[in-house]
Amino acid sequence: MSAARPNYTLVVKPLGDCKLYAFVDTSYLHGRQPKVVAQQLCDGGADLIQLRAKTSPHDEIQRMAEAILLVTRRAKVGLVINDHLDLAQEVGAEFCHLGQEDFFDAGHLHVCQLPTPPRKGETLRIGLSTHTPAQAERALAAAPDYIAIGPVFATPTKPTAKPVTLKYVRWAAKRVKIPWFAIGGINLKNLDAVLAAGAKRICVVSAILNADNVTKTCAEFRRRLP
Repeated sequence: MSAARPNYTLVVKPLGDCKLYAFVDTSYLHGRQPKVVAQQLCDGGADLIQLRAKTSPHDEIQRMAEAILLVTRRAKVGLVINDHLDLAQEVGAEFCHLGQEDFFDAGHLHVCQLPTPPRKGETLRIGLSTHTPAQAERALAAAPDYIAIGPVFATPTKPTAKPVTLKYVRWAAKRVKIPWFAIGGINLKNLDAVLAAGAKRICVVSAILNADNVTKTCAEFRRRLP
């Protein structure tokens, strides 16, 4: 990446103002083009969009990321790359999201220890997954920009993951001071319960991507957030 690449985080919405975190997940594209789905999510009011491509080769993910970034930058929406820190830097994404196994199991205790830190003048921000209060406390000590709390409910996105229930959401609402997003099985039917438990920001995957009208469903989630 060239040192002259602009700092695109200056033109996207501040993280603290982001409420709806949507996904371009290749498991739910069903033949649709990633950039088309990204545009639908932007049109529906998504504040952040994560590219999640668990089974795709690196070069294919890079091509998808570059195409999506053209869409998200026009909309001033932050792009999150799942797992691939090096790729996030290479394409100039604003965020990279890492799971417990990608971060702590790899021997890192603080975001400054990541093997490919952002180059001078750039601001790639880091999100971490958490599934228990103990993991959340450990993640907070690592100084990420945000954490994910979940999966709140059973979800086909991670079918083997045990739901953390609304109890963990209530715990986060009382104790987590940085931006955090409830994730996992959230849909328009259970959204009110998630918000009542204290969540102000949510991640939604299948409930939007499997909808007949992605833009309309995305907009309905965004409308109902505080």
